Amino acid sequence: MSATRRCLCCVKYLMFIFNLVFWLGGCGLFGVGVWLTFKQAEFSSLPLSFPSLSAANLLLVAGGLTMVIGFLGCLGALKEQRCLLITFFVILLVLVVTEITLIVILNVFHKELDEKAQNDLKEGLKEYKTNKALQNSWDKVQIMFKCCGVTNKTDWFPVMESTSLLPQSCCLNEQRSCTRGWEESCYEKARKWLVNNNTAVLVFGICIGVVQILALVFSMLMYCQIVRAEKYLD
Repeated sequence: MSATRRCLCCVKYLMFIFNLVFWLGGCGLFGVGVWLTFKQAEFSSLPLSFPSLSAANLLLVAGGLTMVIGFLGCLGALKEQRCLLITFFVILLVLVVTEITLIVILNVFHKELDEKAQNDLKEGLKEYKTNKALQNSWDKVQIMFKCCGVTNKTDWFPVMESTSLLPQSCCLNEQRSCTRGWEESCYEKARKWLVNNNTAVLVFGICIGVVQILALVFSMLMYCQIVRAEKYLD
């Protein structure tokens, strides 16, 4: 019995430590999501297809879920309750499967998803003249990234009702009528900016994934140890 109890205590504290790291990781992801949301606040009128806005929302959701699951794991470990442990295991397993599924979908259908996102953004351009908030957001994006249009400057022609006229924020230099704008795509520039500024987040995400797998293993080990200890007590 004492050997079983010692084994249970060892697994218990290991699981608590891993879940504490897991919870802190969730806080980190949520914090990055909040930072990205505030940093891109001026783009909030754009559709969520805009890469950095979508990333901010994903980080907020992932961080919030990770914090809740980490808390459940810590509580289950300290209380040694089978119900909490099995709930933690099932929720975390569903989260891990969902993450893997999303990664596979993003890798397999990334071209289709990119195309849909670009079409959504192009559709949103139609409200440029009537929606002041959207107009300000697009102007800030184009000035910040030195780009013009979703895929190129021709995206503006139907909106501006001209085959040459562009928004002032597209202009290469100060002029009354903008006809020569930046050639770069705003969508691609935003994606590159996101990748360049979030390498650390990706590494952090991989580390969280490893901790998730270990938390699954330790929660099941602890559950089995509790069942074994209860059998000895009976």
